Amino acid sequence: MNATRTPLRAAPAAGRLHLLVFRPPAREVAPVCPLMQALDEIEAERAASYVSARDRLQYVAAHATLRRLLAAYTGLEPRRIVLGRAEGPHGKPELVDPPVPLHFNLSHSHGLIAIGVAADPVGVDVQRVPSPEAVEMVLPRLHPQEREELRALPAAERVQAFARLWTRKEAYLKGLGTGLTRSTAADYLGDRNAPDRPPGWTVRNVPVRPGYAAAAALRNHPT
Repeated sequence: MNATRTPLRAAPAAGRLHLLVFRPPAREVAPVCPLMQALDEIEAERAASYVSARDRLQYVAAHATLRRLLAAYTGLEPRRIVLGRAEGPHGKPELVDPPVPLHFNLSHSHGLIAIGVAADPVGVDVQRVPSPEAVEMVLPRLHPQEREELRALPAAERVQAFARLWTRKEAYLKGLGTGLTRSTAADYLGDRNAPDRPPGWTVRNVPVRPGYAAAAALRNHPT
């Protein structure tokens, strides 16, 4: 069956990122809600499997908003959009047979959602600021320059700096398509030597509400 189409909207311009950062609705969504109606059958079943209403709301809001955004660019009905994964079930999520060049990425954490859509590979990440103990546990896994920079900061600043760094790192790794299967010590994403960040990518933090950090990574479009 052919999916119903609406007039196509142009894909994001090369080198541009369509980024949304938002909170899920505060109340439960009913099966007839437009958010629920945007999900495909697999997503609807997964949403129903959540025991926590908060987690279910976050999942529904994230995936329904992603589908509605992709629909605006492709002309497909949101629930008819076919999503797959590159290189098998654990690869990077992707749009199957997109009518326009389109890449996307999604992240959600503790009541905050980030979605990025672009014509080039993209990664986004949002995290709640971790505890000092969690930071100390992860520090040995970072690039040597990153560890040095964080260790040089006063303890009161280190947690927020780490959160900003970690979201940059995860956004970049998600953009690459490797996620955390690639060593978190392999690439420099620190603040002190920003030009030394991975070549071919623009990686930046984005402003979010207090207590969180977020970042986006976009592969530079060839000129």
